[in-house]
Amino acid sequence: MKILPIAVLALLLAGPLASAQNYLLQPVSKPATVTVPEGGDDVFVPISKYIAAGNAEALSAWFADNLEIAVLAKESDASRAQARQIVKTFFDNYTPRSFNITHTAGRANMKYALGTLKAGGETFNVTIFLSCKDKRYKIQQLKIERL
Repeated sequence: MKILPIAVLALLLAGPLASAQNYLLQPVSKPATVTVPEGGDDVFVPISKYIAAGNAEALSAWFADNLEIAVLAKESDASRAQARQIVKTFFDNYTPRSFNITHTAGRANMKYALGTLKAGGETFNVTIFLSCKDKRYKIQQLKIERL
């Protein structure tokens, strides 16, 4: 008689657990825009992670629709897609090993960071300017220069 309640309990739990397992196994999609987290300078945490990983696709989610980009002294105004390709080409040629933010500053609607990128056996200075509109920070300028 005790087996029946345990069997019923197992059947009742099997449905929700299976649903939870299926939910946990689904891939997570990345948002197209990134909202401002609490504590302003935290916007540089994911950006730093994507630069260190050489992930141009994820980094480009932070790009404004049009931005200034300068990579190895080649400067241009670019669309998000063009800038993503420029950064991807750079990461393909210089595989990132590490990236560290050395300085941050800014105001409520504008922030910038200076960092050091070690990639492809070389060291680069990286400058990132962000502006905030509708509580969303976007990269307005990205500069990567050899040290």
